[in-house]
Amino acid sequence: MTNPEPHTPIVTNDPRPADPDDDKLLTPGEVATMFRVSPKTVTRWHQTGKISAIRTPGGHRRFRAKEIKQLLGDA
Repeated sequence: MTNPEPHTPIVTNDPRPADPDDDKLLTPGEVATMFRVSPKTVTRWHQTGKISAIRTPGGHRRFRAKEIKQLLGDA
């Protein structure tokens, strides 16, 4: 039995090229700059469920760039 190519590209039906920034995680300050609001506003948005976030092992919030771009209308 032979192994498939180790670097076979993933094929999708989506005609758009994958954006490498979509996997990026943003700080509250970076998100705040994009929306022209304070980082505290971004934190409040997360607390009220308007945007989702993940927590780092140190407990800091990080926001997925893909979701933020969708909210900005850039996706």
